[in-house]
Amino acid sequence: MAQSFFFGWPFLIKLLRRPGTLLVALSVLLFCQSAQALPSFARQTGQSCIACHAGGQFPELTPYGRLFKLTGYTNGVQTNPLAAMIVGDFTSTRNNSDGAGSSISPKDKQFILDFGSVFLGGKITDVIGGFAQFTYSSYDHQDASGNWVGHLGSDNFDLRYADSRRDASRDVIWGVTLNNNPTVQDVWNSTPAWGYPYVSSTLGAFGGVPASTLIEGGLAQQVAGIGAYVYLNKSLYLELTSYQTAKDTWQFLSLGNKKGDTYHPLTYMDGSSPYARLAYTYEWGAQNVMVGAFAMNAKILPLDDSNNPIHGQGSTEYRDVGFDGQYQYLLEPHAFTAQIRYVREEIRDHTQTLFDGPASLRSFKLKGSYVYGAKYGASLAYTNVNGSSDATAYPDSASFSPDTQMWTPEIFWLPMQSLRVGLQYNYFTRYLGATNNYDGNGRDASENDTTYLYMWYAF
Repeated sequence: MAQSFFFGWPFLIKLLRRPGTLLVALSVLLFCQSAQALPSFARQTGQSCIACHAGGQFPELTPYGRLFKLTGYTNGVQTNPLAAMIVGDFTSTRNNSDGAGSSISPKDKQFILDFGSVFLGGKITDVIGGFAQFTYSSYDHQDASGNWVGHLGSDNFDLRYADSRRDASRDVIWGVTLNNNPTVQDVWNSTPAWGYPYVSSTLGAFGGVPASTLIEGGLAQQVAGIGAYVYLNKSLYLELTSYQTAKDTWQFLSLGNKKGDTYHPLTYMDGSSPYARLAYTYEWGAQNVMVGAFAMNAKILPLDDSNNPIHGQGSTEYRDVGFDGQYQYLLEPHAFTAQIRYVREEIRDHTQTLFDGPASLRSFKLKGSYVYGAKYGASLAYTNVNGSSDATAYPDSASFSPDTQMWTPEIFWLPMQSLRVGLQYNYFTRYLGATNNYDGNGRDASENDTTYLYMWYAF
């Protein structure tokens, strides 16, 4: 299917602009059971998607899926590396009107073909493999005339060299990774890059919390990281990676983000930024558990009014430390998974452009999900963000506070292995420091509650 699809980006963009065409295509594909997610990996390994993904709930990885990634995506035979993904969705905000009567989300209550991706993934040699994603967003921003402008850019990227040694006394996997997003190389779904929600609205104004730590997506597709890892006896995982700005030689990792761009400026690091990861895993029967920690220290240069980096005037330093865990029970037809994550961030803004002074932010997320027969699933997530008040960082809050609490229940259906239809609801109990009148203009946290209906198809 990937070969018949891949006529180039113009075809994908044209399809994304025609929701009716895609809906007809998806209706036909509901009766086709041959596609699998991610199709290129399925072709390579000869496995169905539930072998790699817990209950078929991509991108949650099973022990087999984690091993496939740790060994450099090299298991199986070389085959067609192309695959694609399209997401169509509908977002409805409880109160989509601001204080002046204007719409907050201009595409609210409209079905849109939100974004599409092309993937290159799989085995290159017996010890080298990778995963590269390039994404086109149909409605990235509006120009001066109010017309919507799309955007093409690099998405997740992970190229690996991996090898192993196994004998009666040891089982060791080691490797090297080149990636463009801290934690995208991780094999557990409790870290930010592959954490919940696995899909969310790109246009809904309240698709998530308004403040998050730097490691929770702040450097995605902005950096180039080279690291080494080792996995000992299927229990202890250790990794060290160094990140720098994805420019010059590494600019293909930040495609779509560039110096001086109005909508997608490139983030510039001051030197290199270290990232460390430690995890311990244990498996018994149909169950497995992981407990871990991760940390990163990054210095970010300020940008001028034209979004160009300012050198020689200090930087904003972020020190992130996170603790996470994951549990899985996988015994067909049942799949139960749970993830937990806590991140504490300490901030020192030596430029005094983003924060008034020393600041801190704490992020907590807990999620559980259940899938029956790799077809019917439900999940519930809780997110709590709190930190120090800061007038410069959080001007939309009457108390200048980032404190936000959100519950996200979701139900989903997988009529075929590579199609998921889901319904999410973001329920805010606190937003930017308050339950009522958080902005000083009478808006309550509950007015930001958001319903999100999506169709996610990979082929």
